[in-house]
Amino acid sequence: MTPHLQCQGLGCRLGGQWVLRGIDLRIAPGERVALVGANGSGKTTLMRVLHGLQPHHQGTLTRGEAEQVMMFQRPHMMRLSVQAQLQLGLWLAPGSARTWSYWQRCRQQAAQVLCDMGWADLAQQPANTLSGGQRQRVAFALAWARQPDVVFLDEPTANLDPQSKRELETRLTEALDAREADRPVTLVFSSHNLGQVKRLATRVIYLERGQVQADLPTERFFEDDLSESHPLAHWFLKGERFT
Repeated sequence: MTPHLQCQGLGCRLGGQWVLRGIDLRIAPGERVALVGANGSGKTTLMRVLHGLQPHHQGTLTRGEAEQVMMFQRPHMMRLSVQAQLQLGLWLAPGSARTWSYWQRCRQQAAQVLCDMGWADLAQQPANTLSGGQRQRVAFALAWARQPDVVFLDEPTANLDPQSKRELETRLTEALDAREADRPVTLVFSSHNLGQVKRLATRVIYLERGQVQADLPTERFFEDDLSESHPLAHWFLKGERFT
């Protein structure tokens, strides 16, 4: 199967410092990949490079023709209603038609997405007054309305209360499962919540100081003895690796 994303020897500098070095990855359609590691390990930078928001300075990176979206940890909300923000986001998407008829279609699509997600009650609320959990819902709704093939999520439930975390995880799982039959969605996300990683990921990549130290199926990452094969990942899981 042709991969959505493939890189070899990938490296990236920020402020004169190498923050990613020697990254070799191949991510296939339908995979659910979790990036784990301490703060500063390179998780967010890797996603930004893979998504095309950050240039790389070494190695090669190949992206397929897949539609990609990225949901940030703190999504920006405008002084518009939630439905209007979704409508504008769809209308401004790359490759979209800038016509009145398409603007009207985006309005209908925004309303339908909110209804499908069970969040129609948010439609007329000012987007910039929403709580953190509600903002994440809106950001996810906009990302999903684009009908993506690859979704990048940067700490999608960070700073949310337990109920909001569960709801967003549930909506994400339902949305991914609904697309599996006809066109599987590839998920790449970062998280410090190892329980969430177990629930959502099929593959775990452990990063330390900008390098991949383990790349394993989720079951092996959490259940195998990694003390000899992947010692840095082993000590991370023991709570002994923070820098």
